[in-house]
Amino acid sequence: VWAPDITKLDGGYYLYYSISSWGQYVSAVGLMTSPTLDPNNPNYKWTDRGMVVHSSEGEDLNAIDPGVFSAPDGTLWLSYGSYHGNIELVELDPKTGLRIATNSAVSIIASHSEASDIIYHDGYYYLLVNHGSCCQGKNSTYNIRVGRSRKVAGPYLDRHGEDMVQNGGTLFLAAAGNQIGPGHFGRLVDDGVEKFSC
Repeated sequence: VWAPDITKLDGGYYLYYSISSWGQYVSAVGLMTSPTLDPNNPNYKWTDRGMVVHSSEGEDLNAIDPGVFSAPDGTLWLSYGSYHGNIELVELDPKTGLRIATNSAVSIIASHSEASDIIYHDGYYYLLVNHGSCCQGKNSTYNIRVGRSRKVAGPYLDRHGEDMVQNGGTLFLAAAGNQIGPGHFGRLVDDGVEKFSC
């Protein structure tokens, strides 16, 4: 179990997580919820809500690295996928945190990248992903790329107009000094200040 992403909604905290094995592509994203993050609160309890999306052997997809996104219009979305194939996007039910329907529409928003996350700013949706390879110590080539779109389902284009489905993406953050292989962009708004993790 790895690569969690969490958001706060009216019903509490929604934690999305990956289930897979290294180098395998039969994977899934699951959901757990808790009304609070305070373990001293009597209501503190994580409940597993089950599988949200999955991938099968032979599919051009590895359903890992969930990125949950609350859009300004109140809709809820999940991006997921890895360098093995596509990054996909599905709409979620804000009341349950699960996919709105088992056969609901899937949008392909990027390819040959991973650790996707979407943010919204000033009329644009921004898709951040990782390119390169991780987990090789000082030889890791991970870097964070970005594209933007007027619509949550894309197309996401980089500054040169290249579609992220066609391997586009403007460099956001690369290795520098002893900071090797930055990856997995995350966003937090803390007392009105925007911060990002990698």
